[in-house]
Amino acid sequence: MFSALCRRLLPLALGTGFVFAAAPAFSALGDTASSQARHIATVFPGRMTGTPAEMLSAEYLRQQFAQMGYQSDVRSFNTRYIYTDNNQRKNWHNATGSTVIAAHEGQSRQQIIIMAHLDTYAPQSDKDVENNLGGLTLQGIDDNAMGLGVMLELADHLKNIPTRYGIRFIATSGEEEGRLGAQNLLQRMSEVEKKNTLLVINLDNLVVGDKLYFNSGRRTPASVRKLTRDRALAIARSKGIVAATNPGLNPAYPKGTACCNDASVFDSAGIPVLSVEATNWSLGKKDGYQQRQKSRAFPDGTSWHSVQIDNQQYLDHALPGRIERRSREVVKVMLPLVKELAKVEKPSSLK
Repeated sequence: MFSALCRRLLPLALGTGFVFAAAPAFSALGDTASSQARHIATVFPGRMTGTPAEMLSAEYLRQQFAQMGYQSDVRSFNTRYIYTDNNQRKNWHNATGSTVIAAHEGQSRQQIIIMAHLDTYAPQSDKDVENNLGGLTLQGIDDNAMGLGVMLELADHLKNIPTRYGIRFIATSGEEEGRLGAQNLLQRMSEVEKKNTLLVINLDNLVVGDKLYFNSGRRTPASVRKLTRDRALAIARSKGIVAATNPGLNPAYPKGTACCNDASVFDSAGIPVLSVEATNWSLGKKDGYQQRQKSRAFPDGTSWHSVQIDNQQYLDHALPGRIERRSREVVKVMLPLVKELAKVEKPSSLK
C-alpha cells in the first residue's frame, strides 16, 4: 500500500515543493550541509522505515545525487522489528526499507563508504507512544538529517574530482530498529567487495552533543586508526575545532572506539570504520549515550527520538547557531580527510 501511495505522491512532491534550490556557486563550507539538513527535516518529518515519508526522502536523496552527476539508485529491503504493548505482548512489525547508493568511481576497485542513516525513530512500544517518542512529526534534525546534509555536501565537493579509490555515498534505513539497513547492505556485498572496502565512515547525531568525536572500530587496525581517527583529530586541532575521541572511561567501550551505530555492523565484519558523532563520552554511564549535561532544555541530557526536542525550532532556541556552526566544523574536517584517504589524482597534464 505504501509503495502505491508513494508512486502517486512522488510526481507531485518532487516536482513542486520538495525541490531543493542549488547552493550558490561560492557558498561557505557547511552551508549546503545545514541547508540540506533543514530541508530534509522540514519536508520529510517522520521518516520511519517503510513509511511514505521515508520512501520520499530516499527518492529526494537519489535525485540530489543524480543532479550532481552521480550514478544513483534506491534499493528496497524487507525487514521486521518487534513492537511491545502495555501488556508486554510482543508482535512483529513488517517494513520495507530504502537504501540510497551513489557511486563516485575511482581509478581502483577499492572503495571508501561514506554513510548516514535517513530514517527517524519509529515507536517500538505503547510506552514510546505515550512518551511522544518517534512518530510522524519527528523532524530528526540531529538524528539524522544533519548527517545526510554533510554527506550531500561532501558529495557535491567531490563530484568532479578524480580519486584513486572509489567513494560510495550510502543513506541507510532501519537504523533505529537495530541497524537493519546496514546489515542488509553488508549481506548484499560480495566477499571481493568487502575485501576492497578500505573504510566505512558513519555520520550520525552531529548537532546536540557537546563536542565532536572521531572514533574507530574495535577491529580497525592501528595503522588505519592513525590515518583516519587520529588524522581527523589533527585536522580539527589545526582549524581550532574542539574534537575528541572516546576516553575509555567505561571498560565496556575501549578508548578510541565507538558503539551502537551503523558502523558497528561493518566493524563486526572486520571492515575498518570511522564514526563521526557529537556527544559527551564523559557523562552518564560514559557510553556515549548522554550527549550533554542535563538542564531545563535537555532534562535527560539527550535529544534522542524526542518530537519536542529534536526539531529545528527547539534547537535553534536552545542552542542558537549550533546547526550552522556544527555543519561547518564537520565539513571542514571531513572534506580534507576524505580527499586524503581517497587519494585525489592530479590531472594528467600536471603529472
